[in-house]
Amino acid sequence: MQAANRLQRALKKGNTTFGAWQMLPGANHSRAIASTPVDWICVDTEHGNIDDGAMHEAVAAIAGTGVSPIVRIAANEGWMVKRALDAGAHGIVVPLIYTPEDCRRLVRSAKFPPLGQRGFGSPFAMNAFNTASAAVSQTEYLQQANDSLVTIVQIETKEALQSVDEIARVPGVDVLLIGPYDLGNNIDRPILDGTLHDELTTAISRIRQAAQDNGKATGIYCTSGAQAREYADQGFNMISVAADMIAIPTFFSEQVKAARGSLAHSAFMMAKGAVNR
Repeated sequence: MQAANRLQRALKKGNTTFGAWQMLPGANHSRAIASTPVDWICVDTEHGNIDDGAMHEAVAAIAGTGVSPIVRIAANEGWMVKRALDAGAHGIVVPLIYTPEDCRRLVRSAKFPPLGQRGFGSPFAMNAFNTASAAVSQTEYLQQANDSLVTIVQIETKEALQSVDEIARVPGVDVLLIGPYDLGNNIDRPILDGTLHDELTTAISRIRQAAQDNGKATGIYCTSGAQAREYADQGFNMISVAADMIAIPTFFSEQVKAARGSLAHSAFMMAKGAVNR
C-alpha cells in the first residue's frame, strides 16, 4: 500500500509535495486536475460542492492516475472519517481541531484495532492502492492501512495554536496543516487584502517549528504557485498551489481581459468603426 501512496512516500523522505484543492464534483474534473504534475488532490467535502457519492467517484478517479486522493471531511466525526477512508482516500484532512484530545479521538477513528476503533468491511478502499504490478487484497489493506494512510490535522483555531506543541506529540498524527484564513480570523488577524499580519506570520512559524520538533510534516493551504514557492522555501512539506473554484474564474477573467485588450485599444477600435461607417 505504501508504494501506491504518493503523498506518504514523499513525506517519509521529508520531501516537498504540491497539490490541488477540488471543490467541484465530477470524475472527469478529478482526472483533468490529476493530469497536471500534482502529487495529491484534496477532495473538499467541508466547503466544496461534493457529497458522499461524488467523493467516492473522485477518490477512485484520482487514485487511478497515480496521484494521491486526500479527503477533507466536514468535521471531526468518526463516521466521516470512516466514509472517506472506506472510499480509498490515501489520507484525510480534518478541520477545526481544538485540543490534543480531539486529535487522539481522530486517530482512534482512523486506525484499525488495536490502535483504534475503525471498522473493517469496505469493498472499495483497496482498489485505490493498486499499482501496475500488483493489486492490494482486503487482507493486505487490513494489515497495512494503519501504517499507510496519512492523518492530517488543520491548525486553524486559537485553541489549537495554543496547544500546538502537545498536538504535534500525538501519536498517529502525521501532518499539521495550516489554514491561514481561518487561523487569521481566529486570532483576530484576518487576511483581508492578501497581506498577512505579523502576528499571523509568527503563528505560522510557531506551528511549523512545533511540527518539526516532534517529527511531523507541515502543510499549508495556498492558492497560487508563487505563494506555494515561498512556503516550500521555508521547509513546508504539503502545499496546495490552486483551488478549482479560484483557478477557473481567475483564468477565464484573465483571458477575457486579454481578448478585449486595453481601454485605449478598445476606444481606438470603436472610433475606427465609427469612421468606417
